[in-house]
Amino acid sequence: MKLLRRHSAITALIAAGLLWGLTVPLSKLALEWLPGGWLTVVRFALAAPLLAIVARRDLRRAITPQILFAGAVGYGIVIMLQNAGIHATSVSHAALIVGAVPALVALIAAATGKGSTGPLAWVGFALALAGVGIVAGGGGGGATLGGDALVFASVTLSASFVVLQPKLLRGQNPMAVTAVQMIAGALIAIPNAALEGIPAAPATLTPVVALLALILAGTLLPFALFAYGQSRVSPELAGAFLNLEPLVGTAAGALAFGDPFGPMQLLGGAVIVAGIALSTTPRKRSKAPAADKRHAARTHRTHQVRSSAPRDARQHPRGERPKSGNYVSSSTPPHSH
Repeated sequence: MKLLRRHSAITALIAAGLLWGLTVPLSKLALEWLPGGWLTVVRFALAAPLLAIVARRDLRRAITPQILFAGAVGYGIVIMLQNAGIHATSVSHAALIVGAVPALVALIAAATGKGSTGPLAWVGFALALAGVGIVAGGGGGGATLGGDALVFASVTLSASFVVLQPKLLRGQNPMAVTAVQMIAGALIAIPNAALEGIPAAPATLTPVVALLALILAGTLLPFALFAYGQSRVSPELAGAFLNLEPLVGTAAGALAFGDPFGPMQLLGGAVIVAGIALSTTPRKRSKAPAADKRHAARTHRTHQVRSSAPRDARQHPRGERPKSGNYVSSSTPPHSH
């Protein structure tokens, strides 16, 4: 049963990572119509009610100050910073920086004592990060240092959110928690949206279609799937699957924005997959504790057998009869020490 839960969690995390790969190019298209604040508000305000309906029975229990605060930061502020960064930099650069999330998750988890990462997993993180660099190494037009810095700030907050989230999900319905956090994310973005002013009508249908796809395929499904998977595995393991996001995002950026995607990007994709495989490999447990347990069990059974035998039978050689009054019944329980 435990193995089945792990497999279902990993499947959900893979799907979430692949779907999240669409968010950077879809956000880039939607930002042609809506500013970053409005895009955050609309994105979460439309996605949250759908999740709330599905998880309505557990919604009230998920409304806590901690969950609301985490949603305001981990959803609202993270996405506002990301939108501002995506608007100011290229799709490829944004995808590259987003690929740093798993390594940051492992570092934050280790620093806060919320996880322990083995040497093989660290090699996997480094390998996957190198693969991200290969994938996005071709770059794209319009990249700026300021835009990259904003994306990195959002990535750092996002990694902290991934480490904190399992504690908030404990004993809760993941979909209910996600719905509440999306609502908090939308509310925190309203002041920023108000400062941006009322957006004009879209010039074409492209940003509208991109927005709808962003809400459904880039928000509703991946956030719910990731929350489900994250509630069943460690933060480091969940974070490893975020390496799929830059791979898919860069591929989509190549198709939509003309960024390069050739042999180097294919090689980088293979390196990312290899890194994920290493970082998600379960650590081997030492065999010594199991051997010690078996030895202790054998010792305990031997002690019980010896203790249950008549005391005089242990004290007198074979063939000698005990003296009268010295016999202890084998049914008498041994004394505890």
